Amino acid sequence: MVTQVKAWGNGQGIRFSKELLDTLGIRLNEYLNVKVVDGDIVLSKTFKHRTLEERAAEYGGELNLTEELSWGEPVGREVW
Repeated sequence: MVTQVKAWGNGQGIRFSKELLDTLGIRLNEYLNVKVVDGDIVLSKTFKHRTLEERAAEYGGELNLTEELSWGEPVGREVW
């Protein structure tokens, strides 16, 4: 893919096709890390901690936090 640096307000910007961003899993307004490696610009997705609700959504939105779990008797110096 070839793209062009264009004026964007008082700065410059580069546009990427929606298809390319979809392929990479990059969404609108998502932040990217920018590094210069051996004279090349490298863009990478930032790591974002997901909330408990976002993680639960992957499992149908059910948190199932009503059940108490037994971890057994203490083995070391932990306090229950």
